[in-house]
Amino acid sequence: MKVKTIAIGCDHAGFPYKDRIIKMLDKQGYTVLDFGTDSIDSVDYPDFVHPTMNSINTKEAEVGILLCGSGNGVSITANKHQDIRCALSWKTEIAALAVQHNNANVIALPVRFISKRMALNIVKTFLASNFEGGRHARRVGKMACV
Repeated sequence: MKVKTIAIGCDHAGFPYKDRIIKMLDKQGYTVLDFGTDSIDSVDYPDFVHPTMNSINTKEAEVGILLCGSGNGVSITANKHQDIRCALSWKTEIAALAVQHNNANVIALPVRFISKRMALNIVKTFLASNFEGGRHARRVGKMACV
């Protein structure tokens, strides 16, 4: 996937991983839009997910990365947004398939269940993967609510 700008958001559980991911992305030449949070003080994750997803919907960012304890809350919230396909990713293979088969444009990382190293590898895989189209495009086209 050819991406230049990445939006990132997290809650207090995800905060310890966020800065390391941003540092890696900066070194790789990406522009990163950081929507917080900026500490381990307890917060409500939707307050950070919505602005992160809005930046993708307005084309300010091309893809997003979300972090929370289980990855579920941020993923559920993200998927409420039109044209967001957020995939909960706890292994590199899941992140790759989420892009290849589902055209995922956001990943949610469950930081209480993966190491920082695994998180970095998942992000790298997500960004290196490409949508395969074909039969998968037909299926992605059927995802929208009718």
